[in-house]
Amino acid sequence: MSDKSLAVDAWEALFRAQVSVLRRLNSEFPSNELSLNEYDVLFNLSRQEGWRLRLRDLNRHLLLTQPSVSRLVDRLVQRELVVKESDPGDGRGTIVCLTEAGFALFKRVAVLHAESIHKRVGGALSAEELRQLAALSDKLRLGA
Repeated sequence: MSDKSLAVDAWEALFRAQVSVLRRLNSEFPSNELSLNEYDVLFNLSRQEGWRLRLRDLNRHLLLTQPSVSRLVDRLVQRELVVKESDPGDGRGTIVCLTEAGFALFKRVAVLHAESIHKRVGGALSAEELRQLAALSDKLRLGA
């Protein structure tokens, strides 16, 4: 098998696994208060210093188009889970900030979501395989 065919086969296996697991996690998502995409926004903000991130940088972390992220953030603002501020370093930029209420909801849902992830991913792989998967995924992400 050529290197090219091997790379394509590996990609297809990775892509199909991701789609399958994500569909299961989405169907089991433990909240009627947040969608999985809303959770992803709160998750990404919770990992930033000061729970804040420029909107354009948040876009890079999500699997949504920029207009979709903007609408999603606006819905989260209406629910007081995040706030938007002008970027003092760039008047055209917007900073999205997680509120205390948003963080509390994120934490509540994250505990349940982590159980689902543990069941779907941790239940299929050994501890060593999970470490390998994380290392290989990081290598792909950083090399892309």
